[in-house]
Amino acid sequence: MRRNGQKMIAREALRRPFLILMTLGMLLSPRDLSLRAQGSSVSTLTIRIVGAKDSNGLVAVALFHGADGFPGDKTKALRTLQARIDPGSMSAQVSLDDLPHGTYAVAVFHDENMNGRLDTNMLGVPKEGYGFSNITKRSMGPPKFEDARFELNQLEQTIEISLLY
Repeated sequence: MRRNGQKMIAREALRRPFLILMTLGMLLSPRDLSLRAQGSSVSTLTIRIVGAKDSNGLVAVALFHGADGFPGDKTKALRTLQARIDPGSMSAQVSLDDLPHGTYAVAVFHDENMNGRLDTNMLGVPKEGYGFSNITKRSMGPPKFEDARFELNQLEQTIEISLLY
């Protein structure tokens, strides 16, 4: 009888940690678990684009992981995507998953006529809205990567970019 009691205590001692792990597993999403398994060295970046003058067209977003090609050469961007503008808030939002921690910069423009490029006048001044991470004012010429860069080092991070017209 004593031997059965010891087996039950041993079984209970093994069962408790298993139940705790199972409960934690139900609380964490598969994505959270995979990120934790990878040492949380990847992130989700949410980019909120605000200040659209209208909801025509799309907002084009380009994420750069270095100065090469920033801001105008989307072929050198790490990721590019487009988003619709919400007519109620005159804003758009995109999320990029599985980004390694590091230094990035974002360039966006409001492609009102949906021709896939930032339209400019004869002097090269943009006719459509544009914006960059960490840049809130118009300047002469495009910004340098160093001025627009930010560190992505959290599991989930959000940045906001204001469109300039």
